Amino acid sequence: MSQATCARLAALSLVWGSVFLWIKIAGYGFSPVQMVLARLALGAVVLLAIGYARGLRLPKEKAVWGHLTVAALLGNAIPWTLYAEGEVEGSSGVAAVVNGSAPIWTLATALLLGREKRISGFEAGGVLLGLGGTALIASPWNSASAGSGWSVLCFVLGSISFGAGFAYTGRFLVGRGIPPLTLAGGQLGAATVLLLAAFPFLGLHDVTWRTDSVVSVLVLGVVCTGFAALLNFELIVKDGATVASTVTYLMTAVAVVLGAVVLREPLGPTVWLGAAAVLAATVLLRREPRPAAEGKAPEPAARPAPEVRTQTTGSVGPTD
Repeated sequence: MSQATCARLAALSLVWGSVFLWIKIAGYGFSPVQMVLARLALGAVVLLAIGYARGLRLPKEKAVWGHLTVAALLGNAIPWTLYAEGEVEGSSGVAAVVNGSAPIWTLATALLLGREKRISGFEAGGVLLGLGGTALIASPWNSASAGSGWSVLCFVLGSISFGAGFAYTGRFLVGRGIPPLTLAGGQLGAATVLLLAAFPFLGLHDVTWRTDSVVSVLVLGVVCTGFAALLNFELIVKDGATVASTVTYLMTAVAVVLGAVVLREPLGPTVWLGAAAVLAATVLLRREPRPAAEGKAPEPAARPAPEVRTQTTGSVGPTD
């Protein structure tokens, strides 16, 4: 792996891994809906401005915008709000670990949408292992080890929504010949409109104007949502999807370390065991099949690994 590849990978892992830290700090001054609305709007402005400068224009087809709206709801508006709500009382490290289970829900949704006809033994094992890891993190018999039961529920539901968003994007938006930057900017724009519609009902709370919270919202929107999407695209184009997919593991480690060091968040043994299980499940779900041996029938084509993008990283960035 070249030094340039390592630098891009490290930069994206650090930026996306810090998302959960910034969400926690932003929550000291803003409500979840206020925070997510600002993040979406800032990210949309960055991506749309860069796309416009590159000569890209938003699609005009009504069907595309319908699909973008659904993808924005599942991949941005719902999960980002749920993660912000969960971090009001919950741990940023636990949020990051649960976020790593998104590929499990992506596969499950792909099966429901008919994009996947069957799953391999490794994928089935990954799903079961990931579900077991999520249960360990939630620890319903001792939920205080990972935060309140409500916070963990928000993280799990957010992860399910992320997974569904990835699968929906792959089913209805990929392959239409629309540049990824245009799709990402359009999706963030649609999600911004959705949050604006919800703001009068869920966002009318007093704001505590703290410098650290304001800076965190700006970093979340401009850096972690806008420019990080460009870095992700560059990593995929220059280094390949396989290299880019390793961000999933690295960003989780970064998030846990930042939560422990900066926020002094304690993590119990069940969280560590659950984290190991979720990461192992992600490895199984992203495993490429071995080439068919000579004289044997070729294996079916491998399912493309879901990007985290956005949450990631489709969805832009984690909690994305």
